[in-house]
Amino acid sequence: MKNVEKYTRGYFMPPVKSLKWTEKEYITEAPIWCSVDLRDGNQALVVPMTLEEKLEYFQLLVKIGFKEIEVGFPAASETEYTFLRTLIEKDLIPDDVTIQVLTQSRDHIIKKTFESLKGAKKAVVHLYNSTSVAQREQVFKKSKEEIIEIAVSGAKLLEKYAAETEGNFQFQYSPESFTGTELEFALEICNSVLDVWKPTADNKVIINLPATVELSMPHVYASQIEYMSDHLNYRENVILSLHPHNDRGSGVADAELGILAGGQRIEGTLFGNGERTGNVDIVTLALNMYSHGVDPKLNFENILEIIEVYERMTKMKVDDRQPYGGKLVFAAFSGSHQDAIAKGMKWREENDCKHWTVPYLMIDPKDIGREYEGDVIRINSQSGKGGIGYLLEQQFGLDLPKEMREEFGYTVKNVSDRQNKELMPEEIHQIFLNEFVNLSKPIEFVNYHFTKHDDYQTVVTVKINEEEQELNGEGNGRLDAISNALRTKLGVNYHNLVYKEHAQELGSESNAVSYVGITDDNGKVFWGCGIDVDIMTSSVKALFSAVNKLTANTHLTSKEGHFITSK
Repeated sequence: MKNVEKYTRGYFMPPVKSLKWTEKEYITEAPIWCSVDLRDGNQALVVPMTLEEKLEYFQLLVKIGFKEIEVGFPAASETEYTFLRTLIEKDLIPDDVTIQVLTQSRDHIIKKTFESLKGAKKAVVHLYNSTSVAQREQVFKKSKEEIIEIAVSGAKLLEKYAAETEGNFQFQYSPESFTGTELEFALEICNSVLDVWKPTADNKVIINLPATVELSMPHVYASQIEYMSDHLNYRENVILSLHPHNDRGSGVADAELGILAGGQRIEGTLFGNGERTGNVDIVTLALNMYSHGVDPKLNFENILEIIEVYERMTKMKVDDRQPYGGKLVFAAFSGSHQDAIAKGMKWREENDCKHWTVPYLMIDPKDIGREYEGDVIRINSQSGKGGIGYLLEQQFGLDLPKEMREEFGYTVKNVSDRQNKELMPEEIHQIFLNEFVNLSKPIEFVNYHFTKHDDYQTVVTVKINEEEQELNGEGNGRLDAISNALRTKLGVNYHNLVYKEHAQELGSESNAVSYVGITDDNGKVFWGCGIDVDIMTSSVKALFSAVNKLTANTHLTSKEGHFITSK
């Protein structure tokens, strides 16, 4: 690509080695979560949410389990001011939920911010100003000392107005554009603010370090966080918060490594909504922890309901490949993947499994309200016998023999290939019924009766070309007797009859299902299935279905009653 020389690395490494986070294997406990959907996320929407939509979204966040929710920038927008007042005046904020509001370091804005908070039981007041080299030089044209003065004066104003306003307030400071700020200067300005507020064990302060623009690989952000965590004043009384954006597509990795490096709190949004490429996706971050056996302290057990509200309120779409939430994230089209999943699920049924280890599935889809049917096994021309057989068994109670699954798998794949589309479960079921079940052409089963002497003797009535015939046969069992009648009286040549049966439970009904495989003189196996309320009748129908499959390329002479190979 052209112009590569115009780009450079605009971040800063810590002045000392900060790599203790590399010694940690995984996140052991959930951070404090703060949703910024209603502020950072909302400001990034093409059409911001209405008051009514924000109220519904707030209730969704509460239901999920967020205990800290940033509700807006009340001094900057009448809509956000009204929204905050509505939450307070209508007592819509649960006692265990803390709201958060954003403010710049300007007297009249801070004053109005505290006015908007009158009557709030508990609130975080979030002060910020930009600190990066680019912002200082290009936007504000101020020295480091002047930038520090903006932050310090804002911190003092927060103390002043908090003292004059009834309520319980916690302070938060963000050096906005932290990732483009020299680490020594970021530390200096944060410590200057902390020296104003002097946090205590009973009155902790939040220092929030935003990757306002993601400038580096995640390990760099982690080292920056560790450096700050190791050198902040009053560290034991500081809650270190992270606010990663996703410009390089690594927001989740930034957050995860940042937590290992000392981060205690995460600001983010559902499904990563936010400016440009968005904020860190809290759904992915939380469920990643869940997949390691760590309780995320957020409830995504009904993720489809959450997606419905999210998409309706934001007019955004959750991508089909979005981790955990997307329509296709658990889907397996590949035959080998489907076979492994089906065998893994079967293994779980047959063994006492404490932990989830099913191939290809990080978590059990059912734990977040997804279903195996339709969500996991998806059928197209790339699918295999294992997945197709698993779908028939799970949704329709049909447990095909292994060899029959292979034949039916090819049948389904050929249909999908010809139609160039994914096949839905009902379509696959219908293909099975049409191609294998209770087949009546060219030989239609009518009825039978048996007598028992040394062996079984039968008279089976069939219909061929609309003409009924009675065929006599005998054998060491009922099905063997009927099979011998078909072979000797009609001249159908096959051997090696394979048989399997099971009950099919569907709702309040129960049918008997039988499968029969027969082998022709060339060694090719033909399968048929019979379904009936009577187990013997289902077996006979399965045999007739298999025989009709075998005779698909033959015709029956009307005079002799024997099958002759067609030209």
